[in-house]
Amino acid sequence: MRKLSNPFLVYGYESPEYFCDRDHETAELLDNLCNGWNVTLISPRRMGKTGLIKNAFYHLAHGKGPKGINPKDIICVYADIFSTNSLDDFVRVLGSALLSSFLSKGEKFMRKVIQFFAAWRPVVSVDPMSGEPSVSVTLDPHDDELNLKQIFDMLGASDKEIFVAIDEFQQIMSYPEKGTEALLRSYTQFVHNVHFVFSGSKRHLMTELFLSPARPFYQSTRIMNLSAIKEQSYYEFANKFFQKAHMSLSSDAFHECYELLEGHTWYMQSILKVLYGHGESVTDNSPFKNAVRELVQDNTPSYETILSLLPERQQKLLSAIAKEGYIATPTSGNFVSRYHLVSASSVSSAIRVLMDKELVYKSEKGYSVYDRFFGLWLKYNY
Repeated sequence: MRKLSNPFLVYGYESPEYFCDRDHETAELLDNLCNGWNVTLISPRRMGKTGLIKNAFYHLAHGKGPKGINPKDIICVYADIFSTNSLDDFVRVLGSALLSSFLSKGEKFMRKVIQFFAAWRPVVSVDPMSGEPSVSVTLDPHDDELNLKQIFDMLGASDKEIFVAIDEFQQIMSYPEKGTEALLRSYTQFVHNVHFVFSGSKRHLMTELFLSPARPFYQSTRIMNLSAIKEQSYYEFANKFFQKAHMSLSSDAFHECYELLEGHTWYMQSILKVLYGHGESVTDNSPFKNAVRELVQDNTPSYETILSLLPERQQKLLSAIAKEGYIATPTSGNFVSRYHLVSASSVSSAIRVLMDKELVYKSEKGYSVYDRFFGLWLKYNY
């Protein structure tokens, strides 16, 4: 297992050593999967759901799978479909992810799989960054449903125990092809050696997909909601690496930063990465404040561009939400008048657009600016 020069990852997954806590969530996810449940995992983006999936998959590959199953007979597949816009895109991304995972099982197994998908014309290459083999495929665009059926026929015919995570699953709701949900549901329910994690960041859409009686996936999975890592666990994780590097990390300063960012994983990791990279002890809150300021300023050009592309009403609403932190009822008269917004109906339509653009997120607390750093920039600069 390699050692990282900076232990605070902001992208990707390395190993449990660099993965903070989530012991309970990992155990819950593994327990569900190993007992034959499919799982729906919901959290805001950058909260760490991908890391949780990869951590669970790491444990599956290292002997934490279903009882009596050899780790060599387990295949874990991760496919991010955020960039897909059609069923054809979906099949291509899922197919490539499957073939890449099967590639790790050796040449003999891979040859068998490629023969099964001979018409896909797979191309094997090596990722120049990670050195890992990857596969891209060329498909007949006129046979999306047939290509999808081939995938599930192969999965069902395999003698392996297969775990498939499809990230940003709510994207299928935007596909132009009618019946995509029903088609996927009809396939997933009949492959008993395959266990799925459907993860997504748009809570309202994921809730509609899996909790609406009118939808094909209704009550077909166990639901897991991912929240922030507990502060004490996060501090102990971070302080361990600072101490190993002969630096100290003030618990009071960490607490102030945790409160500011509400423990949101990616933003906390970014701050800690900057501080660790400076190579100095953190004895008060000044380094934290400077790190936040540095990262927010780095993104100022992007924030200015995003804002310039929004109509004035959406700009004003986004700024108002940032100043509030959270707003439970943005159509209330007090909120509308306090920030000189046009009307409750105008706010209602604008907030739907901002949510679709992933600039605003709705949680149990209310509406907030999705990007924490963007929210701070708006609060103090606009």
